[in-house]
Amino acid sequence: MTMIARVLVALDGSPRAPGVMDAAAELAGKFGATLYPFRAVFVSPEFPAAAAGNPTDRLPQYLMQEANEQIVQLVNRARGAVVASPIVRIGQPWRRILEVADEIDADVIVLGSHGYHGLDRILGTTAARVANLARRNVLVVHDRSQPAGAPSSAPSLPYRSEP
Repeated sequence: MTMIARVLVALDGSPRAPGVMDAAAELAGKFGATLYPFRAVFVSPEFPAAAAGNPTDRLPQYLMQEANEQIVQLVNRARGAVVASPIVRIGQPWRRILEVADEIDADVIVLGSHGYHGLDRILGTTAARVANLARRNVLVVHDRSQPAGAPSSAPSLPYRSEP
């Protein structure tokens, strides 16, 4: 039997993040695992060079602070789970998720699926890259309010709806 002791939950700023947190908290709670909330902050290379590489630029720090505040709000949903301090890193989300999973020796990575749109069909989504490259189990949380294969632009519904 596989023991799950560390659950890495990769969150973003999308409307689906609460549902992803709920799924991860439920999993962690059932196994008595520690939940590690994570968020990657990505500054696109298309951004002006002054914003991306200038040491006096405050954009990366601002984005990290905003990401941390959003994670703290989501952590409040994780009732019944033991939650570690939030982790926020700058970089490509799929790369940072894999790095942090290795650092904490996560037993499972939980992240949301955002479906395929445009270039995602060629380049792949963050969820697809993580699922294909991770050296550990990955749980991809889908928006069950959308028909299979339909692109989603609607806000996320809760992970589970209470009767």
